Amino acid sequence: MADIIQLLPDHVANQIAAGEVVQRPASVVKELLENAIDAGADVIKLIIKDAGKTLVQVIDNGKGMSHTDARMSFERHATSKIKRAEDLFQLSTKGFRGEALASIAAIAHVELKTKQELDDVGNAIVIEGSEVASQDIIVTPTGTSVSVKNLFFNIPARRNFLKSDNVELRHIIDEFYRVALAHPSIGFVLYNNGSESFNLPVSNYRQRIVNIFGNKTNEKLVPVNEDTEVLSISGFVGKPEFAKRTRGEQYFFVNNRFIKSPYLNHAITSAFEGLLKSGTHASYFLNLTVDPNTVDINIHPTKTEIKFDDEQTLYAILRSAVKHSLGQFNIAPVLDFDRDPNLDTPYSYKTNKTSAPKVEVDRSFNPFQEETKFKTNAVAYKKESPANWESLYVGLESKGNQNQEDFSSIQFETEEHSASIFDKDIQVEQSHTTYQLHNKYIVSAIKSGMLVIDQYRAHQRVLYEDYLKNLTVKEAASQQLLFPLELHFSTQDIEVIKQLKGDLEHIGFVFEIMSEEALGITGVPVGVPESEVSIILEQLVSDVQNEVPDSNFSASDLMAKSLAKSMAIKTGTALKKEEQEHLVNTLFACKEPNVSPTNRATFITMSVDELDKKFI
Repeated sequence: MADIIQLLPDHVANQIAAGEVVQRPASVVKELLENAIDAGADVIKLIIKDAGKTLVQVIDNGKGMSHTDARMSFERHATSKIKRAEDLFQLSTKGFRGEALASIAAIAHVELKTKQELDDVGNAIVIEGSEVASQDIIVTPTGTSVSVKNLFFNIPARRNFLKSDNVELRHIIDEFYRVALAHPSIGFVLYNNGSESFNLPVSNYRQRIVNIFGNKTNEKLVPVNEDTEVLSISGFVGKPEFAKRTRGEQYFFVNNRFIKSPYLNHAITSAFEGLLKSGTHASYFLNLTVDPNTVDINIHPTKTEIKFDDEQTLYAILRSAVKHSLGQFNIAPVLDFDRDPNLDTPYSYKTNKTSAPKVEVDRSFNPFQEETKFKTNAVAYKKESPANWESLYVGLESKGNQNQEDFSSIQFETEEHSASIFDKDIQVEQSHTTYQLHNKYIVSAIKSGMLVIDQYRAHQRVLYEDYLKNLTVKEAASQQLLFPLELHFSTQDIEVIKQLKGDLEHIGFVFEIMSEEALGITGVPVGVPESEVSIILEQLVSDVQNEVPDSNFSASDLMAKSLAKSMAIKTGTALKKEEQEHLVNTLFACKEPNVSPTNRATFITMSVDELDKKFI
């Protein structure tokens, strides 16, 4: 039998390996930014075009590379970060695998320009699909510039799997946030399609958070600081009243490296126990500093997963530190719930000396002196019992006939009298055929048996078709607010809302002000409570940013689904008989009453035969 196992060509192996490192344009951004940080840069520029599909360029003022290093950097497993396996547990750099540039060069057109400080000229290398097209000597500033163009040009299947530009840009900005938050001592600038989106100067950690998420974030932060032999914690957590329904503002950094850890996230959730509303998530920006020997970063090429030697100890310290900060800054309630803070001694009075209280006596007071009583002429009011209503008209005949003519000769048309088939004393009772079960289901009797409706999904279907009609017909009613409502969002959230402004106005929202960080709303759709507006827009922004184009026909369809999901009556809401019947009637007046907007069943039917079988 002939041999069938063969060695793959280098360019094929590189394309396969690149699938682990480069999953989307955001992966390229992450690797290039981390390389720039390892090069010792203090100013890094990121340039994006068409959500990274056309161009991803990172320019830094780091130490640069020599002629030989520039060529070697594109070889697989070539790195300057480690020399032996033991160095994996003494890492002080972002990269160490030596795969990033090789993987990127295998699936894109890459142009590298670099120069060291002591060199007069630099080097330029152009690589297309792992093949070096040219390598020249050029004049360039100190540092490195890497341009990645036409990503996945030789793997069209991977390119087709990319999401819309808005979604890919959202992922790029997320990676930009993670790197920028971990290094406040480095200045970052982001250009998107020729316009400057972010300009983050060198600052402290708190100011970096405010520069990214808006000035309103400053009042939401509670500092957390704890230093132990095992773990050092620094950073901030958000106040419970500003908790969001999405997990967007949750950042863990271990030794200045962003990580994802559900286990440590549970420690934060446990510390906020009893302080958060149901369905909301606390924000946190925490830096954890541990001994590099106690962590293993080499779990996955993306380096966002990490293993700790003693996770239980880290969990306990992190939970205690956050809980202590919430109590220290009076965020969490104290044990003595009946304590009156007005009785606490102010700090400024602690150094004052005490003295005996002075007693003042009125020496002119005479207890035997008669007091002069002042009498007021009060008018007594006698409450009379109400007379019969017929007495109000007594005497009107004589008064009216004094100056008016006699109308006895005038004849009026008699009022038409319609007979009723019911006597006046008999009241007809309207029979109700709907019943609510556990404040979740609506049970209704039908000819063949029984109908059970999920009220949340049914209302979603009703609202979805209603909003979709308003978006297309553009004839929605708006409820004007007595006082304008001011809401604060991050810069990126405001950009998303600006893109959806026209569709939101067709639904019933009326915007008065729309700045870089705030919204002024003067009108909302009919039936939307004012307290729910912030939650609805927050959920809408989250859905748009995480949009999956294959499951939605258009932006209007996505918006209608998001709004219907946010505004539908929730499970556990008690409904009156009229509301139950109205929901049932409007559901079956929809075009697709069988399924919710997310293609889940809205109701089930159970025939009498099926019920009979239960009693056999």
